[in-house]
Amino acid sequence: MRSIEGNGKCDLHTHTRASDGMNSPTENVLLAKDKGLSGIAITDHDTVAGVAEALEAGLEAGILVVPGIEISTSAEGKDIHILGYGLNFTDQLLLERLDQLRTTRESRNEMILAKLRGLGMSITLQEVKDGLGRPLLPDESIGRPHIADAMVRKGYADNLRDAFNRFLGEGQLAYASVPRIAPEEAMMWIRDAGGAPVLAHPGLYGDDNLVRKIMENGKPSGIEVYHSDHGPKEEMRYLEIAREYGLIPTGGSDYHGVRQGVVFHGDIGSRYVPIETVAQLKETTN
Repeated sequence: MRSIEGNGKCDLHTHTRASDGMNSPTENVLLAKDKGLSGIAITDHDTVAGVAEALEAGLEAGILVVPGIEISTSAEGKDIHILGYGLNFTDQLLLERLDQLRTTRESRNEMILAKLRGLGMSITLQEVKDGLGRPLLPDESIGRPHIADAMVRKGYADNLRDAFNRFLGEGQLAYASVPRIAPEEAMMWIRDAGGAPVLAHPGLYGDDNLVRKIMENGKPSGIEVYHSDHGPKEEMRYLEIAREYGLIPTGGSDYHGVRQGVVFHGDIGSRYVPIETVAQLKETTN
């Protein structure tokens, strides 16, 4: 085992091909090392399938890898994402709960594809899976970026952003919402597995009153202040909310990899927090 190296910065929000990222967990770890980071969290959607590989790669590379997840929830008609850090990714109850969520995600995918077909875009789930270029593993999941990839390949969208802006984003023509667990329940799941829950990218919800309700009802350990889709004004606003509620300010790039030459949402290390933040989050689980 090598000692932790790097610049003392940690990107606490990255995705791998275990959900809707483009890279393997090992590739994300090595990219973090190339960027000079000291740490990285693997936070795939509704799955921890990439964590074990990333931990092994981190030991080899001298990079701290934080076991994480991003759980899909809903509140007041909005999709809300809850990050979890330092959880026991082998916890059997957690794995059973996540399996239920992936079933919900599959239902949403079929609803999206049905809406696209209604708009004259002939895309099947098998075509989306074929775009992976490899078999989908049992604990991996398909998400909207995979569908966007298929749309671009078939000429229905110019690029990933175009697919989301016109069809797949919240409120757009092919957007689909399915019943999900509440943010407070996801936070409970994370705590049950020994982790620290954090509200992800609050600026994307466009409703700070709802953000405050989630803070008050769920009592998370932290709030994601620094995110690729937050500008300076959002960072200042959510840093103030973090102080108001006594929460740990966290941050990360929300890196999903490169699709059609575009990095989505941001490059690894473009948003970060001091590595000491990881220890602060851990303290909230004791």
